[in-house]
Amino acid sequence: MSPGREAQRGESPLAAPVAETVLAKASRVRLLILDVDGVLTDGRLYYGADGAEQKAFHAQDGSAIKRLAAAGVAVALISGRQSKAVRRRAEELALRHVYLGAEDKAAALADLTRRTNIEPAYMAHVGDDLPDLPVFAGVGMAFSVADAHPLVRARADYVASLGGGGGAVREICDLLLYAQGRWPRVC
Repeated sequence: MSPGREAQRGESPLAAPVAETVLAKASRVRLLILDVDGVLTDGRLYYGADGAEQKAFHAQDGSAIKRLAAAGVAVALISGRQSKAVRRRAEELALRHVYLGAEDKAAALADLTRRTNIEPAYMAHVGDDLPDLPVFAGVGMAFSVADAHPLVRARADYVASLGGGGGAVREICDLLLYAQGRWPRVC
């Protein structure tokens, strides 16, 4: 990393050095799209005795999403499943673009592009499984969590060191803020 870029970015919040090519791509991201199961959660599905679904979300992921949005990067959810718990979490995080039950994630991406007027080249997606690959192909940057399917990890521009539901989204949000020179201003 050149000294000038380091001075702009400030102290790194990242656990390990990140390639300049990754930082360059991350610096362009204006909208971060998140899958839910396996990204915001650990991917396990919990059902109570009454059949109600329960999910666990990492609090640090939520605070990082709020920081990213406050810095001007929009955040959206695209999930193949319907979930009241996810809808509630999206409301808590004030997410405006939420696609649940999106069996065709590429179609959801097209709708998101139309609604936000943000070109896909300025979008990034965080995924963990094969249904995320069509979104990877349609955006400017692809992220995966550490415990993603091997094909997803192989196609990602950056693989988080943490697993889904375990702080991976925090790591990715911090990387985006750092790459965009916004890390010191939001801390």
